[in-house]
Amino acid sequence: MSARRETRPAVAPLPLNIVRDQRTVEAMVRVYCRHAHPATGEAPCPPCAELLAYAEARLARCPFGDQKTTCRECPIHCYRPAERARMRVVMKSAGPRMLWRHPLLAVRHLWIERRGAPPWPPKKNGRGSRDPRPFGVLR
Repeated sequence: MSARRETRPAVAPLPLNIVRDQRTVEAMVRVYCRHAHPATGEAPCPPCAELLAYAEARLARCPFGDQKTTCRECPIHCYRPAERARMRVVMKSAGPRMLWRHPLLAVRHLWIERRGAPPWPPKKNGRGSRDPRPFGVLR
């Protein structure tokens, strides 16, 4: 029997801006969980881990790519209302603590927030795009 090779479509790597935001959100959720749920230890508790997974999935699908700003400044809100409210609580609690625990991530997050909203609508092709279709292909 010959071994069949499973072919998967190539997935473009995430823009560096998105990767940094995922790292910042992960740090914020961990700081919040360590403070709000001290009995869980190093790993986040199940509700916080679920929120973190949701946030990472949403960031990975951000249509702005390299032009992304903080989610609060974004013209579209891709979080569901319940998760958005939970993330707001996390950031309100973890924000001041981030300056002591992760100062570079915190300052970078505040600096990016000052950029303001990205241009609307997001670019379909080019550097900030995650659209694999070639130029000229219409939706």
